[in-house]
Amino acid sequence: MQFSLTFRHMDATDALKSYTEERLQRITKYFPDPISCNVVLSANRFSHRVDVSLKLHNGFKVAGHEETENMYSSIDLVAAKIERQVRRYKDKLRHRKGRESIPVPLTHMVISDNEMEASDEPAAIVKREEIHAEPMTVSDAVMQINLLHQEFFVFLNDDNGQLSVLYRRDKREFGLIEAGVPKT
Repeated sequence: MQFSLTFRHMDATDALKSYTEERLQRITKYFPDPISCNVVLSANRFSHRVDVSLKLHNGFKVAGHEETENMYSSIDLVAAKIERQVRRYKDKLRHRKGRESIPVPLTHMVISDNEMEASDEPAAIVKREEIHAEPMTVSDAVMQINLLHQEFFVFLNDDNGQLSVLYRRDKREFGLIEAGVPKT
């Protein structure tokens, strides 16, 4: 685990460093390395605050903070909070694991201005990629698009069985395109 620890308004002690790293090391039993963990320990006049930001190998980010009168209890509380969040996410992934995925061809095309001005030459395909559309609900797809920081996400909608594309309209709004089944 890549571990960084920052002390604000307090002295850095080896005891706090080792205790914090030991408590947060428990997360590695849920996910493999590389995991990067940033911890900020800060002290005010009457309170001690711990802020933790964790990034897992698949891009999933977990954050938490706690503030109490004792630094060690703040560390314990935030470690328990982070472990709960990671365990919940791991359970969601395990629940989804048994479902089948369907390969969906996705083609990216790039056309330069010079080619468009030229005569009737067809556009050149620059990249062709095959992805797997995982079956999931729309709320799970929203979680995935946020976790992966992507502009769009292709998935198989659990509610209606259709191939769907979720895309980001702005920071808080999403659009959903559902591919209808052709009528015969």
